[in-house]
Order: sequence, then C-alpha cells, then structure tokens
Amino acid sequence: MILLSGMAVMFSCLGLGRFALGMLLPSMGGALELDYGQMGLIGTANFIGYMGSVFFAGRIAARFGARATIAAGLCTVGLSMCLIQAASGLWTALLPYVLTGVGSGLANIPMMGLVAGWFAKKWRGRAAGCMLIGNGLGIMFSGFLIPMLNRQLGPQGWRTGWLILGTIGALSGVLAALLLRNDPLRMGLKPMGAGPAAEAAGHGGGVDAGGHGAPELSKLVRIGLVYSLFGASYAVYATFIVTALVAERGVGEQAAGAFWSSVGLLSLGSGPLAGFISDRFGRFPALAVVFTQFTGAYLCALSGLPAGFLYLSIILFGLSLWGIPTIMTAAVGDMVGPARAASVFGFITIFFGAGQVLGPVVAGYIAEVTGLFDTAFLMCGILTAVGAVASVRMSRGVA
Repeated sequence: MILLSGMAVMFSCLGLGRFALGMLLPSMGGALELDYGQMGLIGTANFIGYMGSVFFAGRIAARFGARATIAAGLCTVGLSMCLIQAASGLWTALLPYVLTGVGSGLANIPMMGLVAGWFAKKWRGRAAGCMLIGNGLGIMFSGFLIPMLNRQLGPQGWRTGWLILGTIGALSGVLAALLLRNDPLRMGLKPMGAGPAAEAAGHGGGVDAGGHGAPELSKLVRIGLVYSLFGASYAVYATFIVTALVAERGVGEQAAGAFWSSVGLLSLGSGPLAGFISDRFGRFPALAVVFTQFTGAYLCALSGLPAGFLYLSIILFGLSLWGIPTIMTAAVGDMVGPARAASVFGFITIFFGAGQVLGPVVAGYIAEVTGLFDTAFLMCGILTAVGAVASVRMSRGVA
C-alpha cells in the first residue's frame, strides 16, 4: 500500500508537476511568444519553488506528519497547475509554477523519508526505486496526452493540458490523505525485512552507513554537491530535449511526444535496477555507474551526430533517470535512520535544488545566444562525468 501510494505521489508531484513541462513548452512558448531564455526561466521558477520548500518540508512533516504534508503538497501542485492554463504571458505562467515547485517539494521530500521508515536497509534501495516508477508513468502520460490535445484542440490545447494535469494532481492529494500512514510501529507493524533488534535501533535514527553514529556534516555536504551535479544536468535535458527535437531536428510534436513517452517507459526500470545494484554492491559504486550512463546520454544528444545517437541518448537517459534519487534516498536512510531521513534528505536536496535552479536558465540563455542546445548538452555531460569520478572517490571512503 505504501509503495502504490508512493507511486501515485511521484506520478503527480514530479511526473506531472515537473516533467510534463517539457511537452507543454513548445506549444505554450509559441502561443505566449516566449524565447528560449524565457522558457528556461519557467523551468527554473519551478525549481526555485522546490528549493524553497526544501528548507521547511522536513520540519512541517515532523510537526504535522508526513501524510498530511504530502497531501497538502499535492493539492498545491494541482491548484497551481490549473492556474497556469489561464496564463497570458511570462509572469502569469512563471509565478504559479513557483507554487507548483513548492508543492512538489512538500510532497516529494516527506515521501522519500516515509519509504525509509517502512523498509529495512536491505530492501530500502529497491523500495525507493519501485516508488519512483510513478515518475516514469507521469512522463509517459504527458507524452501521450499533450500531443493528442494539441492535435484535437489546436494552438490552445496546452491550456487544457495544464487543467487536466492539475486536476489529477489535486485528486492525488486526496488519495494520499486516505491511503498513506506515517509509521509502521504505530500500527503494530515492522518495516519490511526488519530484524527484531536491528530495526528497532534503526527507528531511533542516527546510524550511518558504517554504524558509527550520526554522519559528519562534511560527508553530507559532499553527497549534496554530487547530487547538485545530477540536478543541474537532468533538469536541462528534461526541460529542453523536446524543444531541441522540434526546433533543431525538425521532429513533429507527435513524434517528439513518442520520444518523451519512450523516456518514461524506459525509466520504469531505472529506479528498481539502481536500487538493486546499490543494495548489492554499495551506494556510491552504483552512483558512479548511473552518472556514467547520464554522461553518455548527454553527449549522444549533440545535433551533429547521426540520428542513431539520438535514440541511444533517449535510451541511456531513460535507463538512468531515477537511479540517482533512488540511491540517495537509500543512502540517507542508511546513514541517519528512518526517524531523521526526511530532514536529512531535505538538507542534501538543497544542493540538488540549487543545481536545478541554475541549469535550465543557463542552458536557455546559451541556446538563445548560440542558436543550438549542443553547448548546453555538452555542459551536462561534463557535469555528470565529474559526478562519476566523485562517486568513485567517495566509494573508497564509504562502502
């Protein structure tokens, strides 16, 4: 029940609240006469809201409970997306999308902490990965829905798209309030895979991956900085790959939607696979593998390469997409225990959010100046290559 509810949360708060933007931007940007830089600002607005919510999501969840916080976050996502359908220009689209980001953070961060409490360490990576399947389903849904609406309703189809997606988000908030539960112990249950003594200690929180008490702040900062490299790079690709396909390669919107849906389909296995690898071989070796896959995805997206490399880019990106959040969720649960997982995950998400804020706006202005997204995608490849090297270095110090 927790996993299925978590999938629904991820489907709405990120799969629709964040990743549908890439499908909506081409028609929305044309209708509102936005340039690439302004499109990037809209994506950044969402990430600013998300980053802002990171600072208080853990504390709100600790005071009011994860279930109530998640439900409120999803309702915020839904209502703000409904407001965007009435946008008449940059600012009337940008400001509500900040609220969408706030709601996404209020839903996502407590949900990541919640799953750490319901699953023991040996299952934690796979559980987080399975929950993130909801993100991929959201991508698939938007890749199917938006081109269909634009085909049937014409240039204003994107407005109906925002309204439908927002309604689904609000309904998901109601579903979360009905189905989620905050703590297995309060229900007389144990986390899945828990031993009688070990997990009781785990629920007290405060053990790191080596079992030596609370982790050092410097270790969390290093992990956060690595997480920021993922945030900056994937945000650029997710925001602009469909626009690049349409504007640079002459791909029709329906075909671009099929590409984006393919990303969602391929991503369904990315979280469980990364979770399994990290459960079996360690969190940081698994991070290095996923960062390497991302590097290949971004470099294969360069427009000067043959068309076959574009397919390889889509495949690699989809197979990697939820790997890093999955591993980070499990790593935080290992380090601090379920009781503190949400607040510590919120801390490293500050770095992730900073990367998301900077990535799209920088990439948008680079594309506006150069007329291509190649430099932006190359920048992403360099960032993830650095992330792979850093993960290898951390794996030598933290198993």
